[in-house]
Amino acid sequence: MPGPEIRGKYAIVGVGETEYSRNSGRTTRAMGAEAIRNAMQDAGMWEDRKETSWGMLSYQGRGSANAPDLAGEVGIRLDFFFDCMGGGSSTEALTGMAVGVIEAGMCDAVIINRSMNGFTETRTGGTGQQAPRFTTANGLDTLQTAIYGFSTPLQNFSLAFVRHMHNYGTTNEQLAEVKVAHSWGASNNPKAYYKTRLTVEDVVNSRYIVKPFHLLDCCVETDNATAIIVTTAERAASLAKPVVKILGLAGRVSKWQAGYPWQNDPISQVAGEYNARILWPNAGVGPEDIDITGSYDAFTFTSLIQLEAYGFCPIGEGGNYVSDGTIKLGGRRPNNPSGGHLCEGYTHGMNMVIENVRQLRLQVDDYCEGEHTYDYSEGACRQVQDPEITANLGWANPGTASSMVMTNQ
Repeated sequence: MPGPEIRGKYAIVGVGETEYSRNSGRTTRAMGAEAIRNAMQDAGMWEDRKETSWGMLSYQGRGSANAPDLAGEVGIRLDFFFDCMGGGSSTEALTGMAVGVIEAGMCDAVIINRSMNGFTETRTGGTGQQAPRFTTANGLDTLQTAIYGFSTPLQNFSLAFVRHMHNYGTTNEQLAEVKVAHSWGASNNPKAYYKTRLTVEDVVNSRYIVKPFHLLDCCVETDNATAIIVTTAERAASLAKPVVKILGLAGRVSKWQAGYPWQNDPISQVAGEYNARILWPNAGVGPEDIDITGSYDAFTFTSLIQLEAYGFCPIGEGGNYVSDGTIKLGGRRPNNPSGGHLCEGYTHGMNMVIENVRQLRLQVDDYCEGEHTYDYSEGACRQVQDPEITANLGWANPGTASSMVMTNQ
């Protein structure tokens, strides 16, 4: 398996984003260029950008701009580019592709970009400018699902977790603890769209969207752009910020029948269980070594079921894991301390990688003035104390997963 051979050889050196809003008033091309420029400036690569051999992986779908157009907007030429379609499992998988492209000598650094007007234009739930369609033109066999009422991600994904609740007794109150934990982080995040700390009662008393899941079990939809830059750890050492190395990657990994994930495996099983078999050997660490998780939270249950799948707790015990204080700020292993998709903004996973990079640098943006205080009361600090290793757990659907482990060591 080639993963261990490149362990720690590559790094994420720049991260950038735009405002998380619900009315950007801008094109995805303009936002994408801003996020890339911010990532270049963050890495210290802006002034010398014309001297670098660049690659770009532009994560398409729902209105993103093309890589060559974005390159022109920031004044660079591309020696490699690839515009791909994908869902929430894209970021970690594209990071692996970036590593491969550089390893193959095709370019020196790769920009991964995601730009979307996810509230004002093409909303994931099928409202706004794009309503649900009965078509196979986008590669999804919706002819076999939409006619039965499975048009939105929550309708499609909920089947797996309803069975999980039946099998293991997981409750709505336990799921609500995921939202509560993420709202704690968001309350200390100046750029989070929702900053209010919530209670379990707030979540379970919000209206149903798809029973048994409530409005506050769902992520926030936003307009935004995000970008990360991957290069060698050797080059990273000469750049602006503390080095964050990539220890291991896996993705995209699928179940036996990703489109109908209940056909060959238990319906409550997700692809993360297969993904974990690649990730931990590649990274040379295990769940017990991780200080911060970025478990994809399109919904409260996607975070919980992935934490189980990757071995942070036994299968069926996720309800206890997310409700005993472990995943909160100040807990043993915080999850999405930026607020994640549930509170900060929806980016198909990019903001979770950005957050873990900043956490490992000890440079998160919170309300501390000067040194981080590690006071996690509302409107204060969200820097995790002395983190060394993080894990990002990507999700596209129950049948598809990706992941990445990073370190500052």
